[in-house]
Parts: sequence; C-alpha cells; structure tokens
Amino acid sequence: MKKRIAIITARGGSKRIPKKNIRAFCGKPILTYSIEAALLSKLFDEVMVSTDSEEIARIAKEAGAKVPFLRSEKTSNDYATTADVLVEVLSEYEKQGRQFDTVCCIYPTAPFVTAEKLQRAVSLLEEKDADSVVPVVRYSFPPQRAFVIRDGLTVMKYPEHARSRSQDLEPYFHDCGQFYCMQTERFLQKKQIFTDRTLSIEMPETQVQDIDNETDWELAELKYKMMEKNG
Repeated sequence: MKKRIAIITARGGSKRIPKKNIRAFCGKPILTYSIEAALLSKLFDEVMVSTDSEEIARIAKEAGAKVPFLRSEKTSNDYATTADVLVEVLSEYEKQGRQFDTVCCIYPTAPFVTAEKLQRAVSLLEEKDADSVVPVVRYSFPPQRAFVIRDGLTVMKYPEHARSRSQDLEPYFHDCGQFYCMQTERFLQKKQIFTDRTLSIEMPETQVQDIDNETDWELAELKYKMMEKNG
C-alpha cells in the first residue's frame, strides 16, 4: 500500500493581500478549502500544513490538518521556492522515521481544488508511472496570434500566423497554480516539480484564478459560486 502525504504550503507573510492565506473566502478561511479537499479525497496518510505562523497553524488544526512543526526561517523568506519547502517537510518527516511514496503539494489559496481532482491526479501519476502530474488550463486566446509594440507600432509577434485560423493552431497551456502530485523519491532526486515525465489534467477556465489582488479575489469568489451552483 502506497503511503501518501498532502503538504499545504501556507507562509504567514503576504504583502499584496494581508493575511491572504486565512482571509475569509465565501464565508470561511481560504486555507480550509485545500485542507478539506485533501481530507475528503481519502488519499493521504497525512494532511499537513507547512507554515511559519502560529495563527495559520491554529486555523489549520481546527480544520483537521496536522502541523507537527513550524517552517524554518530559511524557507519562510520571499526567495524560498515551493521545492525548498517540500524538501524541508519531507526531511523532517524522515527524521521521525516516516517516508511517503507520493507527495501532493496543495496551495493554500486554491478553493477550486476538490477531492475528485486530487483523486484523478494521483490515479494518473501512479497508473502511468509519471514523475509528476499538474493541473493546467488552456490559454483563452492563441499566443501565436499575439501582438507586440515596437517603436510605437503594433505588430504581430509571429507574422507567419497572420492568416492562420485560431482552430488550426496548436493549443497552449499554463500551470493552474493549484496543486502538484509527485513521486516522492524522484522529486527528492531532481528537486523539481516539472520534468520530462510530467503529465497534466486540464481544468476549465471557470475554475482557475490567480489571486494576487482585490480584483482577483472578487473574481475567484464569483467563479467559486458559479462552480458550486453547477455542482
């Protein structure tokens, strides 16, 4: 039986949206959505929150997550990467004699993550023996038809596609910024999430929203209410 851990990365500092990770989103702290999705999935032997904040730790525990230790100063600054945080967490668990075959990193401001999406990702990861699985979303407009401004003039970045039909162009995707599922051993070897054996699951644009400012927050709440309404 594979051992799995969900690590929710919730640092205390947030400059653009104060206390972003625990701010009320549609009636409850946004962090709790990630915790609840992980718990409801029934996938994980451990659902933990990595944080440097006692306040976040308290809310995480109330929502059912574990916070067995606080994040170090090294992984609490603005320059620490997600990979740095995951390596630290997995190392701390190893010191306790606990190791996991699969690790899922879930962001704390990802209310669109559901148990079903996590189940799909983990199933794909393990069935296809991939290094990692990430949720992606299609660019709403073909980047091949992009414009750039040079010397005040608006010109096509890729003029060879000036007459191409949108439906004939290869679709481009980008990371949703919601969660990542990985085979732990391979992640620790490479210290990176994206490899040449990364697979993806596509998300609808209505269930993806970066939350970097107040407008983003309002849009995310509108999209979340729409997702709830549509079941």
